[in-house]
Amino acid sequence: MSGTGAGDTPRPVIHRNSLREQIAGALREEMMAGRLEAGRNFTVKEIAELYGVSATPAREALVDLGAQGLLRAEHHRGFTVPELCWEDFLEIFEARVLLTDSFYRQFSARRALPDLTRLPSLRRRADAAVRAARAGNLDVMVGCDRRFWQEVSALLGNRRIGDYLDWLRVQSWMFAAPYLRAMPALAGVCWDRHADLVDAIGAHDLVGAHRIVCEYNLFTARLLAGLTGQPLESVTVLGLLTEAAGEEPLPVPVEPPPAPPWSARSASGTGAGPAAGRTSEPDPDSRPGFRPEPGGSRPGRPGRGDEVARELGRELGLGLGLVPQPRWVPHTRFGRRLSEPPPEAPQGRPDPHPAPGR
Repeated sequence: MSGTGAGDTPRPVIHRNSLREQIAGALREEMMAGRLEAGRNFTVKEIAELYGVSATPAREALVDLGAQGLLRAEHHRGFTVPELCWEDFLEIFEARVLLTDSFYRQFSARRALPDLTRLPSLRRRADAAVRAARAGNLDVMVGCDRRFWQEVSALLGNRRIGDYLDWLRVQSWMFAAPYLRAMPALAGVCWDRHADLVDAIGAHDLVGAHRIVCEYNLFTARLLAGLTGQPLESVTVLGLLTEAAGEEPLPVPVEPPPAPPWSARSASGTGAGPAAGRTSEPDPDSRPGFRPEPGGSRPGRPGRGDEVARELGRELGLGLGLVPQPRWVPHTRFGRRLSEPPPEAPQGRPDPHPAPGR
């Protein structure tokens, strides 16, 4: 049964027993897409008001994300988005590669094939991921890519390993998103061979599927090493990937783009803080990837990426339409950064706006 909103538009009913998961999922994809940057701090009350829910499901969602290591709980300060450095990415990436390589060897040794009953669903996910990658829409790309690899992991027949791989992938996107958002255009930059992998799986070609996965991982390592200015040789599993993927050259950027001035991460990717001497936040409308909301002060003409986003959203139900996901949240909406001191009240007067928990 559906309710109605403004203009008698049908609106899905929010199931109260799943609000916790819906809010956690919305915030998770905000962080994966880089719309909630590292260092952002917010409270339970702010999240509850943003999504129009009570404090209980908002608190439960934040606690869940904190238990997964995707948020950091701060005493009397709410929750903060953690900052992942290159060393964090290396650990995440190595775990991903070793786990998938181990499963390939296991399937090969016992001459077993994965369960292919999910192949039609996997092919739909692949088509959506390819279209999002080629359109260069990061907001849509992170969701489509994650859902595709969730389907691939389900073929392994081990739910716990699939969940672990998904957790690693979420953190990979959290690390990569700020660098990708700094690029002037993403169309054709990210990997788009999802359909080739599905074809290899459908043909029972385990060797070919393993090679494509290794090429994907090698592509990812080279892309992020180039964007962050880090040496590719620091990737410990590079030899394993190169051996499995062969000598095929992979077209990836070699020169990192200039670091955005608002990023809390330095161009070297070492997790350094904001640039010294910065005294004010930049105009949010000038950030790469920012699009004014409909009816905003800067009307714009929808681009091809927006059309693809709407099409994929209708097809896959991204966001489910149950919990509103903000396209971009102003700095003040989620409180101050960690590097910014709290505002002081005038001498001799009480603070009219005390910080939460004080």
